[in-house]
Amino acid sequence: MTRRIFVIRHGNTFAPGESPRRIGARTDIPLVESGEVQADALGAWFAAQAFPVVRLFSGPLLRTRQTAARIGAAIGQAPEGALSWLGEIDHGQDEGLPETEVVARVGADALAAWDEQGIAPKDWIVDSDARLTAWRAFFAEGGEGADLLVTSNGAARFALLALGLAPATLKLRTGAFGELEIPPEGPAHLVRWDVRP
Repeated sequence: MTRRIFVIRHGNTFAPGESPRRIGARTDIPLVESGEVQADALGAWFAAQAFPVVRLFSGPLLRTRQTAARIGAAIGQAPEGALSWLGEIDHGQDEGLPETEVVARVGADALAAWDEQGIAPKDWIVDSDARLTAWRAFFAEGGEGADLLVTSNGAARFALLALGLAPATLKLRTGAFGELEIPPEGPAHLVRWDVRP
């Protein structure tokens, strides 16, 4: 039977009107009200699906754990825990800076390479090899049903890179998910990416 894996980005961490900043592994902030609404919408969507959810995991940061907990409450299944390799990347000297300052420092082309090819800007701490290895090991586990993995934008893209998949953008918006199918034989494929329920 085909295994389904849903890669889910946590909900909003900035309130409406608040300037977005590059937040990563060193910035452990909670969901804001709109992020809770997004998490609840994800939970309602998964609760309405006919497929069984086998496992629900999150990354270690509060925003991913809160999102997973709200999804878990909706589907009647507690998260199994946090996986370190689902943790967000470290934006180095760009951590916490407004997006305009990050663009001014690294350039729009560098950020496009990150969102389209997974090539991190200079001085970001990503550990691509370890992330790719962890995703590939997870995909190789086999099994049936659906696994839900709640993570951050920087970490989510490595699911696609690990499988050699390349949509137009590797980026996931807050409160959005991607779906991968892993058949018992044959290549994995991308069903959809960056979908908000």
